[in-house]
Amino acid sequence: MKRALLQWLVCPGCRGPLTLSADSVHEDEVISGSLTCARCRLTSPIARGIPRFVDESNYTSNFGFQWNRFARTQLDSANGTTISRDRFAAQTGWRDGDLRGRLVLDCGCGSGRFAEIALSLGATLVAIDYSTAVDACRENLGHDPNLHLVQADLYRLPFAHGTFDAVYSLGVLQHTPDVERAFTSVARQARPGGAIVVDIYPRRWKDWLHPRIVLRPLTVRVPHDRLFAMIERTAPALLRISQAIARVPVAGPVLQRAVPVANYTGIYPLNESQLREWAVLDTFDWLGPKYDTPQTADVLRAWARKAGLDDVSVFHARHLTVRGTRHAPAEDAKPDASRH
Repeated sequence: MKRALLQWLVCPGCRGPLTLSADSVHEDEVISGSLTCARCRLTSPIARGIPRFVDESNYTSNFGFQWNRFARTQLDSANGTTISRDRFAAQTGWRDGDLRGRLVLDCGCGSGRFAEIALSLGATLVAIDYSTAVDACRENLGHDPNLHLVQADLYRLPFAHGTFDAVYSLGVLQHTPDVERAFTSVARQARPGGAIVVDIYPRRWKDWLHPRIVLRPLTVRVPHDRLFAMIERTAPALLRISQAIARVPVAGPVLQRAVPVANYTGIYPLNESQLREWAVLDTFDWLGPKYDTPQTADVLRAWARKAGLDDVSVFHARHLTVRGTRHAPAEDAKPDASRH
């Protein structure tokens, strides 16, 4: 934990100020120690360089397993593509320099796929995850002086409301127990006039035929290590079947959806080895999460209004995406990252 992070942290329970106690320090980074609330005396550990405001065991254990196993698979710098950068740009609208000098929150960073992009755009980035994926993110990006990592609960974030210039959460909220509550919590983190971007799986009639809908009632009961072993063993063969079906004229692209494997052939510029790795990763991502709750565009617009967002737009870009700005009185409004 970099000492500069302390200026933005508060107690996730009572919002009181925190006192740092450092046990092990390397240069300016606290490797181990604790943070104690001066008001309610709640103490949270700092372990492996990251403050931890969650219980060690929680419903996201599959994501911790997943992102530590595939720590570098979806990082553009590792796979030689611009897949993550292109998705980030399409959903946020942010380009080179838009985040320079801004304080940005990444809600659900995983192993750092989008954190890498935000940092490259000049952000001072606080990246949080409920799972131990934060350890993979630290391994990948911890060398960047502008990155601060926190293991925290979206429902009890350790920041004062209105702290950040921009906030984003991509590929996360549908996997929480109460999606609206998570959406509201994310939106509250932006300052008045600050930019907010969130995406959620869309709820569409055709998605009821998706293999994850059919299989998840069974697969969520399987221990994640056993489920992963099953997917790792079967995904390569299923991928070949899916690729073969997709080549059938007219009906192939529709029929291949019935094969329970993530197939990005012709969608992303990946070689065969990468296609197999992404097939295992995203098939596990379909079938492993305890919660998976898609939403409609109308629901997201209603949530955005309720959360006090202005300039709201809801559109499809990979997933159903919401952009907006935190409401601010006219005299208090400032330029935000979404308008550059």
